[in-house]
Amino acid sequence: MLIEIYQDVVCPWCRIGKKNLFDALSDWKARTGTEPTIQYRAYQLDPNLPPEGMPFMKSMTHKSGSSESVRRMMEHVTGAGADVGLTFRFDQVSWMPNTRMAHRLIALTPEAQRTELIDSLFRAYFEEGVTLSRQEELLAIGEAAGWQREQLAARLNNGEGSAEVDDDLERGKRLGISGVPLFIFNRKYALSGAYPKSEMLLLLDRFHTDA
Repeated sequence: MLIEIYQDVVCPWCRIGKKNLFDALSDWKARTGTEPTIQYRAYQLDPNLPPEGMPFMKSMTHKSGSSESVRRMMEHVTGAGADVGLTFRFDQVSWMPNTRMAHRLIALTPEAQRTELIDSLFRAYFEEGVTLSRQEELLAIGEAAGWQREQLAARLNNGEGSAEVDDDLERGKRLGISGVPLFIFNRKYALSGAYPKSEMLLLLDRFHTDA
């Protein structure tokens, strides 16, 4: 089974949806003995942000209309995350980054290490308030994931990973994707949203049978 995951590393529901999927996959793989192939696809919630990003509350208030609606959103996400064992510390988040460079880092990372790297990016942003548009911050995360810092810096400075990110973004446009998380199974079935683990298990059985 092939599962393509369209996501952005500043999308809280992408983090929750990914956790639910992988929790379901853990049970499903133990039962079926099947190991799916996971492919991560880049998506940007706000591709028009300046490269350095902008203040978090300014960005969110512009989208949501009021600081009160942003506060309610953060409370809802924090509760939903806690329900599945994830921590969200919006009191630590002060900056909304342009995530293009973070997606390039993901694209450059070998597939076997991408899941762990993406988890690290989510954790850095949502629990520690790390600014993911700063190269130094991304280099530190990459180094912790096994990269040699100087090598990674050279590759990012050379623009590597840009073509892969552009391909994903263009693919998303062709598919008409307007929000994430989005999961595509076997290039046939699309599932939009952070579905609970129990529903994910049912869908995995269905999509695997229909493959």
